[in-house]
Amino acid sequence: MAIHPARQIWTTLEPLHDVVYFGAGVKEAGVAIGLRGYWQTYFAFRAAPLGAVTAATVEAVFAGFHPEMVRKALPGAWSRATPEQCLAVRLDLSTALLRGLGAGEAECARAVSLLAPVLEQADPTGRPLYAANAALPLTADPVGALWQLTTALREHRGDGHVAALVTHGLTGRQAMVMQAAAGKATESVLRGARGVSEREWADAFDELRARGVVEGEPVNPALTGSGAELLGRVEASTDDAAWNGALAVLSADSVTELRTSLAPLADRVHAAIVPRANPLAMGKR
Repeated sequence: MAIHPARQIWTTLEPLHDVVYFGAGVKEAGVAIGLRGYWQTYFAFRAAPLGAVTAATVEAVFAGFHPEMVRKALPGAWSRATPEQCLAVRLDLSTALLRGLGAGEAECARAVSLLAPVLEQADPTGRPLYAANAALPLTADPVGALWQLTTALREHRGDGHVAALVTHGLTGRQAMVMQAAAGKATESVLRGARGVSEREWADAFDELRARGVVEGEPVNPALTGSGAELLGRVEASTDDAAWNGALAVLSADSVTELRTSLAPLADRVHAAIVPRANPLAMGKR
């Protein structure tokens, strides 16, 4: 089966964005401006384009994180660092990390020239994280500009994915169980990354089992036939929304060029920074 072009773009761009989560010095960069530890840095850096938003807002738009996990970080983070500080530091850090992994200015500038028009045409409807990131001015540094573009486009896809989950009657927590059942990530990794207890995970598993979409045990779930069909519909909806809502302005040649030119950098980033066990539901490239 042919891979949807939106998914091809995602698997190429996602690792470039992910330096802001997994790269060396992320926690330290946050602490240097007053934030407390990795998770307060994570929530503040990712939410910063939205402004000094409440925990409730982040719970809704990030989807899947335990409310208490979010509330430990926000709104307290904004009394320690402003959104503007977070935006500046996350961009500088991510740019430096990409450049340290061999991002070349020429290849990044070409990718920026292909991707920037996508933002000009993309539909922001129902996509708050995308809209907030897309509104940020592009830096003149082509490496930093590429990181900003990858961030906006991955949040566009993410917002569309959350909409697909809601459309198909899945909560963020249930979606994690589905991903574990599909073998995309383990129960322990997903629970730990989202602050979900064993009991809460088991409850989400039981809800899905009652729908007939998972089987087995909570710690080792498996998709039923109808579960695989449901997850397939969610992923297809996510791909279609990413493509029709933004990426369709790219020609087939542009998709191929982006994948070909950025694949070596994406592979280096994935190999050097992204942990093998991660909550992204995207395996090694």
